[in-house]
Amino acid sequence: MSPEAVRRVRPGDRAQGDRTQGVSREAAVATDGMWAGFVTTDPGMDSGWHHHGDLESTVYVLSGAMRMEFGPGGREVIDAQPGDFIYVAPHAIHREGNPTDEPATLIVARAGSGDPVKNVGGPAPG
Repeated sequence: MSPEAVRRVRPGDRAQGDRTQGVSREAAVATDGMWAGFVTTDPGMDSGWHHHGDLESTVYVLSGAMRMEFGPGGREVIDAQPGDFIYVAPHAIHREGNPTDEPATLIVARAGSGDPVKNVGGPAPG
């Protein structure tokens, strides 16, 4: 068995991930078929609109809160609290926000291949 079959990734080992306005992503594991990392969002912020190409994403809220806007015109909203998971389908244009006055921390896992973040102008009007 290779030394890479099982490994630990400490906080200092995480690499800066792709940027979207208002979101800090740290990659813990990135392979040809998946990405997993630690994400922080500042209080009161809204990210830029983006999608994750062909990748499926699952977000777990560790602390703080997360607001996900998506759908036609960005009018659909999900608010998530610590302990909640959010699933984001491939190519789903969305933006996340933190409606609280405390930083939010999230664990994100993405499955698939391709560019992990594609920043866009916004969702299609609805």
